[in-house]
Amino acid sequence: MGRAWMRGALAALGVWSAAAQAAGSGAPDLTREAIENAAFREPQDGASKAAKKPKKGADKKPDPLLVKVQVLLDRARFSPGAIDGRDGENLRGALRAFAAAQGLPAEDRLTRELFDRLQATSKDPVVTQYTITEEDVKGPFVERMPSKMEEQAEVGPMRYTNTREMLAERFHMQRDLLSALNSDVPLDKAGGTLVVAAVPPLGEGKVEGAPVAPKVGRIEVDKRTKRVRAYAEDGTLTADYPASIGSDEKPAPDGSAKVKAVAFDPWYTYNPKYQFKGVKTNKKFSIHPGPNNPVGTVWIDLSIPSYGIHGTPDPEKVGKTESHGCIRLTNWDARDLASHTTKGAKVEFLEK
Repeated sequence: MGRAWMRGALAALGVWSAAAQAAGSGAPDLTREAIENAAFREPQDGASKAAKKPKKGADKKPDPLLVKVQVLLDRARFSPGAIDGRDGENLRGALRAFAAAQGLPAEDRLTRELFDRLQATSKDPVVTQYTITEEDVKGPFVERMPSKMEEQAEVGPMRYTNTREMLAERFHMQRDLLSALNSDVPLDKAGGTLVVAAVPPLGEGKVEGAPVAPKVGRIEVDKRTKRVRAYAEDGTLTADYPASIGSDEKPAPDGSAKVKAVAFDPWYTYNPKYQFKGVKTNKKFSIHPGPNNPVGTVWIDLSIPSYGIHGTPDPEKVGKTESHGCIRLTNWDARDLASHTTKGAKVEFLEK
C-alpha cells in the first residue's frame, strides 16, 4: 500500500522517473547517479488523479527526481524550502511560482515543458561532493539547546547542536535527506566525503557590499500562498520563498510597510509585552546571535514596530507551522533576501 501511494503521489505531481517506472516499484535507490540521471516522464493513464493521504507506515523514501527538481528550483531562486526529495506544499508553491514566472500555467505540478525550462536554468550537476573538515567536526556546538526562550538567554552563542545540523543547513537540505544520501559516512569524523545538494552554501556574517544586484525594491508577503516574493527596482520578480506568516496568537500585519534596516547575526530581545505562549517571565531578556537564535541569522526590520522578516532555528518547519507574528524564512532564504534588499524597500502584505 505504501509503494502504491507513493506512485500515485508522484504521478499527481506529474513527476516520475524512468528508472522507477521500469522497476515497477517505489522510487529508485537514492544515489548520486540516480539524482543526476532522473528524468521526467508523462504520467500513465489514470495516474493524474489526486493521491490519497498516505496511511501510517507508508513509504516516504526521498525520490531522486524530486531532489533534482528541488535543487534546480533553489538555484533559480524559487525556493522549495529545505530540500527533502518529497512532495509537499513548499515544493508545489515553488513549482507554481516558477511556472508563472516562465509564462506557463501556474499549476503546482510538473509538466514536460516546465521540467525542460527548469533544466535549462543550469547545466551544472545538481549534487556534488563535500569532504568533512576538522573545523566541521570540532564545532564548537551547543551540547543542549533548551526549549524555553528564557533559558536560551543563558546559553551564549546560539550555535548548531552538531555537525549534521550544520552541514544540512549549509547545503539547504533536510537533515534526514543528508543522512539518507550518506548513510555509510560518519559525520563526527573528518575526511569523509559526502554527497550534498549543489547549491550556494549558506554563508556567515555580514554580506560584503550588500545590497548586491539585483537590488530588491519591493517585497510581497502573500498570506494565502505562504510565499514571499522579491522584486527588483524595475519590477522584475527576482526570487520567491516559502514562509511561515503570523499566527492566531499574533497575526501578521496588514497593508504595507518599509524596510528600516537589515541586520546579519542579530541578537534577539524578548519584551514581556509580546506575551508569547510558553514564556513565563515578566522581564526582558536577550539571546545571543547564531543559527539557532529565535530569528535565525538575519533580521530585516520593518517600519511596523516589533515586526520583521527573519530566519529560523527550524528551517524544516518553514511554511508548515505558524510564527510569532513575523515572517519566517529558512536562514539561507532570509540571508539571500537580505543581501539584495535596499533600505526603504516597500513591503506589501497580501490578504488571504
